[in-house]
Amino acid sequence: FKPRTSPYSFQGLGEAGVELLVQAGRETGLPTVTEITDPSQLELLRDVDVLQVGARNMQNYALLRALGQCGKPVLLKRGVSAALEEFLLAAEYILSAGNGQVILCERGIRTFDDAMRCTPDIGAIVALKELTHLPIIFDPSHAAGNSSFVSPLSLAATAAGADGLTIEVHPNPKTALSDGLQAITPAEFGELMDKIKKIKCVLG
Repeated sequence: FKPRTSPYSFQGLGEAGVELLVQAGRETGLPTVTEITDPSQLELLRDVDVLQVGARNMQNYALLRALGQCGKPVLLKRGVSAALEEFLLAAEYILSAGNGQVILCERGIRTFDDAMRCTPDIGAIVALKELTHLPIIFDPSHAAGNSSFVSPLSLAATAAGADGLTIEVHPNPKTALSDGLQAITPAEFGELMDKIKKIKCVLG
């Protein structure tokens, strides 16, 4: 499921895509994550490991309450105009319903600057580390909207203390049905991981 700003953009494969995702996860032994947009999709997504709440749904309280009762880890993305307090209170909807498995994801905020799709709020990572016990990951791909910015933003987020990164990778970004401009290649991803490991060593 891929909510898009334009109704004419590729929206994902839906149910067929879920089946392919679960199959890929089982064949590789990797955990799977997909976006959920409505509580009615919980049964369909029963075999997915992590459920993602996109930025557009950060304050969809009916969805958040339902996820609080689902028993699965939830990846909650910050809304593009959300203050950190609003972000944390959105997480509280899930936590207060009984699900302590919440992962926060900073993915950039809307400002007057248009150099990137969203302004990467690296400082939010530092602040959230002080404000919450929840793990915090960073999404440089959606913040930047440009593959050339993904690596330096990933390194900055790592140095700021991010617990993880979510990065779009595609073998041929020019042919990607969605977000090809921000995707890096597997080779570039490997190089980036080598640099991140060095930063982690410096930080101890």
